[in-house]
Amino acid sequence: MVADTKLYDALGIAPTASQDEIKKAYRKAALKNHPDKNKDNPAAGEKFKECSQAYEILQDPEKRKLYDQVGLEDFLNGGRGAPPGAGGPGGMPGGFAGGMPGGFAGMPDLGGGGTRSFHFSTGVPGGGGGFSFSNPESIFSNFFKQGGAGLGDDDDIYAQFTGGSPMGAGAERSRYRSSGAGRRRARTPEVTTVEKPLPLTLEELFTGTKKKMKIKRKTFDDGSGKRKVEDKILDVEIKPGYKAGTKIKYRGVGDQEEEGGTQDLHFIVQEKPHALYKREDANLRMFVELDLKEALTGWTRTIPTIEGKKFTLSKSGPTGPGYTERYPHQGMPSSKQPTERGDMIVEVKVKFPTSLTVAQKSHLKDIL
Repeated sequence: MVADTKLYDALGIAPTASQDEIKKAYRKAALKNHPDKNKDNPAAGEKFKECSQAYEILQDPEKRKLYDQVGLEDFLNGGRGAPPGAGGPGGMPGGFAGGMPGGFAGMPDLGGGGTRSFHFSTGVPGGGGGFSFSNPESIFSNFFKQGGAGLGDDDDIYAQFTGGSPMGAGAERSRYRSSGAGRRRARTPEVTTVEKPLPLTLEELFTGTKKKMKIKRKTFDDGSGKRKVEDKILDVEIKPGYKAGTKIKYRGVGDQEEEGGTQDLHFIVQEKPHALYKREDANLRMFVELDLKEALTGWTRTIPTIEGKKFTLSKSGPTGPGYTERYPHQGMPSSKQPTERGDMIVEVKVKFPTSLTVAQKSHLKDIL
């Protein structure tokens, strides 16, 4: 029986887990909670830190053995309280004072009790008699450098976080590089983006509107780690003047990915066909169809605007095909400058007869 299970709990495994199971559990937890894929989730960064430092102890058979015997608090204090035969002075194998060469840098505020969470400290200065954990990023880097869980795709996955292979020239570099007093982040991997169409009427694009969009997203259950599907409602704001192809972006609301992080979602505006108008950037074009008699002798039409106003358009004739009448500032607004609007353009189409009798042709020749 082990003294406590905090480190095993951090990796989601049983105390009886094999070394291969420890590696696979760390690989899964580290990729899921890596800070580069969870920029807006500080809790994931803490989980990444905890699982990395739990792995640092459990992957070493001698450290794991001592931890099983004395528990986390005594282990971090240099192995004090180890049972007889557990090791040399300080309780660590090899007889090192304080448990390890150079001593441990202790971790305060652990408290007792097997159900409490643990938070590690890296390199507390001046520690003697306490354990000093490595940087979680170094643990992550070395894990892949040494072959990870042996699943064959470690180079590709590691490259997502560092921009290079763990076995290449960049293998020795951490994601954080020290330069003088500051630190600089390496390249961040791209986040997967899902695009969904958002069909809208011309009237909705003219006035602007808000829509509640229900989406289904796949997540991981925190307790079991199993996939689950949940519904999410998004309030989507459509500004006046949006055009077809406009992207309305939501960050981190899509499916959770196995390697960690959450997909972005982009709604792509689509413009539904309109019965009267054809949109041309900020302008609206409307067609009026005349028969030949109207085109030659005159015509009158009532012209509606997109916002419901009405104009009377009248011509005494003749009116040729393609004739246009322009109504300034009766078109679509600009999404960037809503007070500015395009024009409404009325274009004439003339419907010619498909056939004429001999007498009709003769009359037209006499008239024209």
